[in-house]
Amino acid sequence: MRVFVLMFNARTENEGIHTIRKGDRNTILMFESEDDATRYALMLEAQDFPTPTPEAIDAEEIQEFCESAGYDWEIVTENSNSVVTPPEVNVEETDWQPDDQKEDIPEDFLDSKQQPPEDPELSDSELDKIRRQLEGLL
Repeated sequence: MRVFVLMFNARTENEGIHTIRKGDRNTILMFESEDDATRYALMLEAQDFPTPTPEAIDAEEIQEFCESAGYDWEIVTENSNSVVTPPEVNVEETDWQPDDQKEDIPEDFLDSKQQPPEDPELSDSELDKIRRQLEGLL
């Protein structure tokens, strides 16, 4: 069965797939109708999210991807009476970068897998001192 999923930077090295968060799981929406997928993409664009492209793909292929990546999937039927709308809150950071932003990032940064520091750089007392100074400015 052919379905439509929403892709960012489709057919590039920097390709990403649209997911929604349900609890602590990512879910890929598989639209039976290209029109429904396009409508959903336009709603995302209206929320100032980068515009995804509906891409036709075999449903079994996307289900295999979901299983290997630990994602869930949901089929949005063409004849459903309810309109699927994007969540009102989007993630701040994606696992991919829009192509126009990718050019601004140094190449060596994209290749590195930097982990955020586990310990804060400032102690709690230093943070409290800075907080008091900032509150004093107000």
